[in-house]
Amino acid sequence: MFYAIGWFVIFVMLVLWSLAAWALHAVAVWTVSNAGALSGAVSGAATVASDLALPEWLAPWAPPALVEAIPKLMIGLAPLINGLLQAAPALADGLTVAAWLGWGIGSALLVLLGVGLHMAIVIWQRRASDLRVQTI
Repeated sequence: MFYAIGWFVIFVMLVLWSLAAWALHAVAVWTVSNAGALSGAVSGAATVASDLALPEWLAPWAPPALVEAIPKLMIGLAPLINGLLQAAPALADGLTVAAWLGWGIGSALLVLLGVGLHMAIVIWQRRASDLRVQTI
């Protein structure tokens, strides 16, 4: 009975792991495939960065140098982010390989966890039977 419960738990964890890997892969591929379309939005970051301000409740706690540096940092990083977004769709195929590799490693670890749980149950039952024999 304990064997069935242990392997059932491992099976449920494997199903949840597979669903999570599938969902994260789908979201990541969609994001990377459509990242080139987002590059136009980043080019307008200079106008957004100039309007960037800290909330009024946080402004008294932040040093003035930090308040002035944040918009300048956003304007300076806009070309870098734009270049990364334009190159991102080429990474979609490699993302599929990475997802399969991650799923395989995670699944193998779950199966090893199941084997370890199985062996722990065997040891636990042997010790319990040895204790019963010694008390008789």
